Amino acid sequence: MTKRFDVLIIGAGPGGYVCAIRCAQLGLKVAVVERRDTLGGTCLNVGCIPSKALLHVSERFHEAQTHFAEMGIVGCTPRIDIAQMMAFKQQVVQANVRGLASLFKKNGIEHIDGNARIVAPDVVEIRGGAKGRGKAKKVQAGAIVIATGSAPAPLPGVEVDGERVITSTEALSLPEVPASLAVIGGGVIGLELGSVWRRLGAEVTIIEYADAILPGWDADIAKTLTRELKKRGAKILTGRAVTAARADNGAALVEMRQRNSGGNDKAETLRAERALLATGRRPFTDDLGLENVGIKPDEAGFIPVNDAFETACKGIYAIGDVIGQPMLAHKAEEEGMALAALLAGQKEHALVNYAAIPSVLYTLPEAASVGFTEEELKAADVAHAKGTFHFMANGRARAMNATAGFVKILAHKDTGRLLGAHILGPMAGELIHEVAALLARQATATDLAHACHAHPTLSEAVREAALAAIDRPIHA
Repeated sequence: MTKRFDVLIIGAGPGGYVCAIRCAQLGLKVAVVERRDTLGGTCLNVGCIPSKALLHVSERFHEAQTHFAEMGIVGCTPRIDIAQMMAFKQQVVQANVRGLASLFKKNGIEHIDGNARIVAPDVVEIRGGAKGRGKAKKVQAGAIVIATGSAPAPLPGVEVDGERVITSTEALSLPEVPASLAVIGGGVIGLELGSVWRRLGAEVTIIEYADAILPGWDADIAKTLTRELKKRGAKILTGRAVTAARADNGAALVEMRQRNSGGNDKAETLRAERALLATGRRPFTDDLGLENVGIKPDEAGFIPVNDAFETACKGIYAIGDVIGQPMLAHKAEEEGMALAALLAGQKEHALVNYAAIPSVLYTLPEAASVGFTEEELKAADVAHAKGTFHFMANGRARAMNATAGFVKILAHKDTGRLLGAHILGPMAGELIHEVAALLARQATATDLAHACHAHPTLSEAVREAALAAIDRPIHA
């Protein structure tokens, strides 16, 4: 007998598993199909979680090497044990994966191992899977949710072999510190993984097509972070179009052309032990059977949906990376929660405030952003006020020996309503949420400035920037 569920979710990443858990909590019968051997998708297995473990280790190693002596911690010469570092990373991953499996069991969610293919508006065929178990079977569902996430995006001319020319997946599990690493792409993935291996001793070169790293981010953050990364030994080449990358006699050879060089694009080559392709991700919709139900991805490969996350086929929904930018785990989670509410008939709880979704870059220093950038406001001719405060003037940052960076608050010139915040500095990824919460509630810079902040804390820098935005700076 064919099994039937109220909701069948394809993909157990952040969007899929959050949607599944919430649907189950709201009384729906739920199953999740996952092609991987473990739950959690890219984020838990080969993305957000393992990369943060390696970033944490490499930051502590860097601090011990460069700052311990000046703080009075002497007599220790640390070395990195790659095997143990990777074991630590895997322990972190496994703990998260086991926790997710427990949540599925607790909430009565059925986990189906296999590759899902939609064959009708309410039928999914499941074959094989990571474990390769069992025969093909069909499952029926009142609602089908596509939450298959994304995969590393290819770049013409770049020949990924997984050994010399690698993606983020291989970069998280290198057996040794490469003598040199060429990173193709100066966005979040490239800067984070480049930072890991630079701090562990690799000679790292970041190659970015745009004229500055972090395209789309606040320009002051990109400029200041470029300076900080260079201080830490990274080489940064901007305005370069990579035309080819391939394995070559035990190394990686990267070919590029220098853009904006007076009309004469200068050819350059770079030889490194390994090259990391980090030019972004593409929506993963391979072999889902979309053509069987009249769903056609757009030119960028994303699945079009309406305000209720429903695709062109009634009863089939999509969330997360497969439906468009920003391709962030927490954005997928928000959409999963909203869709669960819709499927359970709770429309009043089906809200996603896209204007208040923060982004975080876990370099050293960290960078975080929410809302509009200053460049976007200028382009749209929005009258705005700006307040900036540097961590150099923050007592807690000085005590932590972490004074690089600043907080920038943007507010509407007339109403004072918060429009955006951009932070580069210690714990930026945590500090940004104070502003995100207020921005989501349409609060003003005055609301933020008048909230008492404990002293001494890093969060005082956020308040100081808000005070500067309303022209009442204290420590200017």
